[in-house]
Amino acid sequence: MVEHDALSATREAYDASATTYAELFRDTLRDSPLDRAILGAFAEVVSASGDGRVADLGCGPGHITAHLDELGLAAFGVDASPAMIELARQAYPGLRFDVGSMTALDIADGALGGVLSRWSIIHTPPQELPVILAEFQRVLAPGGHLLIGFSASEDPSHPTQIFDHAVAPAYRWWPDHLAALLRESGLAEVARMVREPEPTDRRQFQSIQLLARKAQAAAA
Repeated sequence: MVEHDALSATREAYDASATTYAELFRDTLRDSPLDRAILGAFAEVVSASGDGRVADLGCGPGHITAHLDELGLAAFGVDASPAMIELARQAYPGLRFDVGSMTALDIADGALGGVLSRWSIIHTPPQELPVILAEFQRVLAPGGHLLIGFSASEDPSHPTQIFDHAVAPAYRWWPDHLAALLRESGLAEVARMVREPEPTDRRQFQSIQLLARKAQAAAA
């Protein structure tokens, strides 16, 4: 299958570049006040729902998982790359990190108060994305929140666009299109943060972070 081939190729590429990736991105939050702000808001709404258990899906070397832990959440990380998970376990031995696929999470239905997906969907072929969003919805408890980050396309008539990436082929999405996919999966948009690229950025893409919520269970 195309999806299987894409996942395997992406996993192998990240295994090969794991150490370099960790060195490049481990301290990115230090100079990103807007990212810290949206992660702080995410932590607050998850905590307010009464369940602080959060999965950082596509956690890479674990630095964002550790930040969520510092914010008071019971965070654990999942990544398809065994090399990334090994680096995360070495760097943050007090936290849990598992090898796994977002297409079939080893997490019980409704087990989480929050799901974080920071640019972890970018290597997902568009036809496979609804499967992953359905998994996000499945593992969230009623009222649970998803924070999903991705790069935006510029043209609503082309809701997905492929772009060159140092590790593996990647995709960006028109934000309203991705928000509609979330709604179809049972996740309603609550808020979005749009960040313009810096003039020095190699890719002049908007960065989008959408906060969405799973509906509360209907009263008996």
